[in-house]
Amino acid sequence: MNRRAVVLLTGVSALAVFAGGTAYYQNEQAKRARAIAASRAEALVRDHSPIIGPASAPVTIVEFFDPSCEACRAFHPPLKQILGLFPNDARLVIRYAAFHEGSDQAVKILEAARLQGKFEPVMEALLEFQPEWADHDKPDLEKAWARAKDAGLDTERGKRDAARPEFQVILDKDGADAKALEVTRTPTFFVNGQPLTEFGPRPLYEMVKREAEKARN
Repeated sequence: MNRRAVVLLTGVSALAVFAGGTAYYQNEQAKRARAIAASRAEALVRDHSPIIGPASAPVTIVEFFDPSCEACRAFHPPLKQILGLFPNDARLVIRYAAFHEGSDQAVKILEAARLQGKFEPVMEALLEFQPEWADHDKPDLEKAWARAKDAGLDTERGKRDAARPEFQVILDKDGADAKALEVTRTPTFFVNGQPLTEFGPRPLYEMVKREAEKARN
């Protein structure tokens, strides 16, 4: 075999090895992408999360929510409107991101309300009267409890339930997931696993509409 043939065969062998390595790399990257997607999906929706709307709805809106957050309060009415426009297509999954002082205790009020089947009315009350109790320097949680009572909560039972260790587990898990998903502010939204990249009610509506139409087709 002459020198030229040896060089040619060596080059072909190298290309084959390179092609095999590239295929292996692409396969590993694809596996990694699938694993990241699965991990992200798990980090977005947990079994313990409150859900508003049909559990089997094809469009899942995930909101990382802080009951003390003014922006969450401002976004809540248009969010309700969006859910009302897609009553069979969309569900809201609430995840807690207790970034403000006292928010962890407000979350425990909400979880106590959930045990009594009063989650939505108590959440509405806490948001409506948020300026009353959610001072970021010195929150007044007794006022929050009073508003929850006005919304129908048995506060005597609720205050006992607020000490349940599983409520802290929920807060810790949601906080860890928020960190893993790089959530740094509230509200932060994901729609069917995709982040809302342009903040505002209209972009959220358009994203939900697009996903609902895809599901119908």
